Amino acid sequence: MSEKKMTSSRRHHLKSLMLQIAAAWLENEKKELVVAKEAYMAENCPAPNLSGDQSTLMETCKKLHALIDKVDEERYDLEAKVGKADKEIEDLKIKVVDLAGVKKPALKKVRMSADAMLKALLGSKHTVNLDLRANLKQVKKEVKEEPAEAVGDWRKNIEEKTDRKKMFETA
Repeated sequence: MSEKKMTSSRRHHLKSLMLQIAAAWLENEKKELVVAKEAYMAENCPAPNLSGDQSTLMETCKKLHALIDKVDEERYDLEAKVGKADKEIEDLKIKVVDLAGVKKPALKKVRMSADAMLKALLGSKHTVNLDLRANLKQVKKEVKEEPAEAVGDWRKNIEEKTDRKKMFETA
């Protein structure tokens, strides 16, 4: 089954069609939401009866204020409960992380020269050569030849030392 690639103009056309359909769906959802809200308000909140004298209007205002206060108290209580629950969730997440610990990945050994490391870090800016051995002075080793007299016969040295020992014993 060989699948042919879609041309860019066809892809663009299909994408624009999908966007148009999605925009139409969003508009329909907004309209449905407005209709549902109006139906809910008509069912649960009947229009207030504004006919009558001033005292009945004052009573209806007081009732409405009492209802508003009650709803505000419930909202405040629920916000406090939600805040407390969120804080508890965060504390539990922290405890889980503390108990599990943070696992560090095993590091791999990398064999890289200092020049290669600087090139990797600095990129093309790297011009310094860190060949430290090239900067050292070259020192020529001089072979010191010991005089032949010092090498001499070891027996003579021993005899001389025995003479010294005798000097200390007689003193």
